[in-house]
Amino acid sequence: MAASARTLTRLAPRATSNVFTLRTTTRLPLARQHFQSSSRRGYASAPPTQSRTGLYVSLLGLFAAGGAGTYFYLNKGSFANLKEGSSGETRGVFTPTKEDYQKVYNEIAKLLEEKDDYDDGSYGPVVVRLSWHCSGTYDKATNTGGSNGATMRFAPEGDHGANAGLKAARDFLEPVKANFPWITYSDLWTLAGVTAIQEMQGPTIPWRPGRTDRDISACTPDGRLPDGAKEQSHLRAIFGRMGFDDREIVALSGAHALGRCHTDRSGFDGPWTFSPTVVSNDYFRLLLSEKWNWKKWNGPKQYQDVGSKSLMMLPTDMALVKDPVFKKHVERYAADDQVFFKEFREVITKLFELGVPFTSKEEDRMELKPTSA
Repeated sequence: MAASARTLTRLAPRATSNVFTLRTTTRLPLARQHFQSSSRRGYASAPPTQSRTGLYVSLLGLFAAGGAGTYFYLNKGSFANLKEGSSGETRGVFTPTKEDYQKVYNEIAKLLEEKDDYDDGSYGPVVVRLSWHCSGTYDKATNTGGSNGATMRFAPEGDHGANAGLKAARDFLEPVKANFPWITYSDLWTLAGVTAIQEMQGPTIPWRPGRTDRDISACTPDGRLPDGAKEQSHLRAIFGRMGFDDREIVALSGAHALGRCHTDRSGFDGPWTFSPTVVSNDYFRLLLSEKWNWKKWNGPKQYQDVGSKSLMMLPTDMALVKDPVFKKHVERYAADDQVFFKEFREVITKLFELGVPFTSKEEDRMELKPTSA
């Protein structure tokens, strides 16, 4: 059902130039695999046969010995049996492997395929937005914010205007967290972003675990994410605070190939592209090939394409073609989707890792297999 909905979205008639129509209709959806239903294993709540003193001593020893990627479990004061991982059933300590993260990936991909009751038949775009927004709060000057912490779980950060509507993505991922309680929300949200990008025909994104969840005291102040109503100076200030240069700003903006705006969230309305559930360079091509006028309506200032009157661009989007330095990168990406994919892969990996105190090395990043591969 979901695959059919997305196919209709991608092949829908487009009132635009013949050149653009010819180009986009060649991007046919990849074959999708159907996943077998995975069984759920229970958790034993009976305590191990040892004294309470021995339990606490053992627990302290485990924390002293444990490193990043090692998880500890308690259930009502006692160790809980774990799900069977790649190393088999164990008790108390679980060090996940690439195989275990692949299982999490597959579970997310399965939900993306099965749950088609969201915009354009896919939760993929809003999941990418969640991973982007939880990472894009990083401030290099104070080394605060970023994906480490998953502080969007708490108000006020979850209630920031830029995060409106992201509860849908967080709730979407709760069944995955329930099935894999050993993964932190911080790792889950970024891994979900990787999954959504790859499942929507985007490039393979290198990823590594090691993020921890933090409490409400680590919430970031409002105003760290881009404001679509602003222009190029705002973009450079927001992204520069994170440590991105002009080329990287444009590459990250390519995520606007996905999804749409909503009047009850940002106030803006409409999709950026004709295929909002497919990762492509269409966003850049449309910026250059279409004519854009201010939309006549009672909402905030946004642009509308002259041809179909069904697409939109924000002032921050149009800033990319108004600014000559930004525009040269828009032109590069519009001309070659593989160039865009390569540079988007690099910059989204950087975004997801900002401020994370990894104990692993960059060469430890893993590439998880798309379900369509």
